Amino acid sequence: MKRTKLLLPFTLALSSAVFVNTATAAPESIQPDIELSQFTSKRQVVEQLLNDAYQTFKSPARISHAGFTAKMPSNMELITERLLQAYQLEPYRTDLLISAANAQVYNSNIDKAIELFEKVLTVAPNDLDAHSYLVIWQHFKNNEKAVQKHLNALKNINNGRVQDLKKIMSTVNRIVQTPLKNQAGGEQQGKTAIVTLGYALNPDGSMHEILIDRLNITLAMAKKYPDSYIITTGGVPKNHKTEGKLMADWLVAHGIARSRLIEDNYARSTVENALYSSYALARHNIDHATIISSASHVRRGQALFEVASWKSGPADITFDTVAGTDQSLEELKTPSDAELLGIYRDALRVYGMWSYRSYPLEQR
Repeated sequence: MKRTKLLLPFTLALSSAVFVNTATAAPESIQPDIELSQFTSKRQVVEQLLNDAYQTFKSPARISHAGFTAKMPSNMELITERLLQAYQLEPYRTDLLISAANAQVYNSNIDKAIELFEKVLTVAPNDLDAHSYLVIWQHFKNNEKAVQKHLNALKNINNGRVQDLKKIMSTVNRIVQTPLKNQAGGEQQGKTAIVTLGYALNPDGSMHEILIDRLNITLAMAKKYPDSYIITTGGVPKNHKTEGKLMADWLVAHGIARSRLIEDNYARSTVENALYSSYALARHNIDHATIISSASHVRRGQALFEVASWKSGPADITFDTVAGTDQSLEELKTPSDAELLGIYRDALRVYGMWSYRSYPLEQR
């Protein structure tokens, strides 16, 4: 009751003031006396910057050819800029620096990425992933002294990570030193599988000639090895169709039994091709799998499948590749820096190190 009596005069006075104002003033919108923008919180600004980065990442503008699909460089620069603006406001958020560094990896600017990963260490000297990224990218730049420096730091943090990174580097070295081939080898032992990687469909949902080339190689192999399972993997829909389903239907139309086919209609990238298809290989206890893709892409495919198999198994599975005819194998004898960059970048993603880790911009 006391509270009601105290408030009542103020309420009546306010009502009277509003009544008088309404009766005497010309009709106009009522604006606050205080500039509300000064109350916008730092968190709101950071969230808006991250949302801007996420929307830019989702932009459909892409660069794509047989062995490479990526966002436009200008998009990556804008993403980096937004992430670094957010970091200036929240300088303890080292995830923002790691996300920005990986945007520069996607932009092929490894020097800038290294600079940002090093900046993480000024805040968190024992950051496991920052040291790990620096091992790989300093190795890519042939800075072996720096590689050893970060490996030594990691020994005191997580020696298991040291062994894993060495295994990734040795795996990639072995694969890129193995000559490419455009037809299958001789007899294969044990349970075998053929894995055909998808390629972006045309806007109308039809298959691109690059994908048809991969299917012709698949068909020849399927006939040569009639007991092999066949995995068709690709799940980026166009006109309500996916690569995995269209590839499987094409093979059936050309005489391959549906019972041999395993469709993956969900993978949106080579990383997901490896992650999803590896479970099919494990489920059927495959001893050896042959990966079919374009010549400029098969080494990356093999590297990712090998890394994925370390977690999913089968434990002793082996892989090889058969390359498409999109480019001369002689021209691709030595992998380009761009190809190597893609192999290392995606191997880390398959291993489990998320490129973007700043909500809502999150991607393995």
